[in-house]
Amino acid sequence: MDEAVFFDTLREGLWVAVVVSTPILAVALVAGLTVGLFQALTSIQEMTLTFVPKLIAIVIVFWMTMGFMTQTLVSFFDTRIVPMISGV
Repeated sequence: MDEAVFFDTLREGLWVAVVVSTPILAVALVAGLTVGLFQALTSIQEMTLTFVPKLIAIVIVFWMTMGFMTQTLVSFFDTRIVPMISGV
């Protein structure tokens, strides 16, 4: 395998990982900031208050974007990884 092909596949794989993880990370960031702002405004320092809403938001977004994530990963494997393994 040529080095250029290896590094191009690695770069594309990292980009796919970024694209797939962006919705979940964005929602976790927004939920964390919202809960943190709520805690700062109300002076409530409950540990489960930061964990539970963020977990619920992440699970909901994961469930909503599961089709997109699966389609993106399958497309990457079908176009890049499988042809490299089979030698086509």
